[in-house]
Amino acid sequence: MDASNAPKKSAQADWHRADIVAALHKKGWSLRKLSVQSGLAERTINSALDRPYPKAESIIAAAIGVAPEQIWPQRYERRNFTPVLTLPTTSIRTLQCAVA
Repeated sequence: MDASNAPKKSAQADWHRADIVAALHKKGWSLRKLSVQSGLAERTINSALDRPYPKAESIIAAAIGVAPEQIWPQRYERRNFTPVLTLPTTSIRTLQCAVA
């Protein structure tokens, strides 16, 4: 497969779970310790590594010292997505006439 046929990846990928754990360890935290310190059950924070969990994502990001959007850009891209509704011009005129 040459480069022209390669599937395109998004501009930014989520951090790998091992990178997140390593970053926490560099700051002196373990997932368990962070979870207990935050008043959660011992393995609750681990959930954010596998699936979206905004509260745990914020706790992890704060411990590492970065924004959650930097660790999980794909999650936040989907979470902050706002669909754009485009109406044909005739529909807009119809709505304006109906309101007036």
